[in-house]
Amino acid sequence: MSFARPHVLAGVHPDTVRIVAMSAAIALNAAALIAVMRPMVADIATAPLVQEPIRLIEHLTEPTPVPPPPIDLKPLPVRPPHPVTTVTRHVESPPVQTAVPTDEGTAPMVPPAPVQVAPVSPPAVQPAPVEATLAYVSAPAPTYPRAAIQGRMHGTVTLRVLVDESGKPLDVVIESSSGHPVLDKAARDQVLAKWRFQPAQRNGQKVQAWARIPISFDLRNL
Repeated sequence: MSFARPHVLAGVHPDTVRIVAMSAAIALNAAALIAVMRPMVADIATAPLVQEPIRLIEHLTEPTPVPPPPIDLKPLPVRPPHPVTTVTRHVESPPVQTAVPTDEGTAPMVPPAPVQVAPVSPPAVQPAPVEATLAYVSAPAPTYPRAAIQGRMHGTVTLRVLVDESGKPLDVVIESSSGHPVLDKAARDQVLAKWRFQPAQRNGQKVQAWARIPISFDLRNL
């Protein structure tokens, strides 16, 4: 679209002329825009409104409740009560003491005399044996075993001897061996059978005591 350029009026300032020309151009453009948009407004006004169909919401009907099946109740069987067995214990009554008839009449019953139980004294506690050095009453030299002589055996055995209150050996223990069981046994049997000691004393009374005795076997003394 072309617009005629207005003539420049004499005596008018150039800026005023430009403003007038621009205002005229804007007015013409606005008129043209209104003319173009008029058919569009008419179409919009005449266009029918499209309505969406109304949907009806159907309410679900509640299901009819089904009654539960009837329960067949059967009576429980009645068990007969167990017979109660009554056990009768026969308690023997104590014998009744009757009066003994005599020539002078009936003798009264005499209660039995109470039995007195003597107190039992506890057994005397034997004091423990003491360790002592005892003197010999009889101490014969042990017999050298024949097997030891043939085997050229020799040595010293130390014995622990338990001596009672009378000086007799009650027990003999080998404390240290001679190195030969034959010699150890010969020394033990000899002391237990034939040796006698002076018993040990404590507080002026004879008591049991342990004594340590060395016995030597020497082939040179044969």
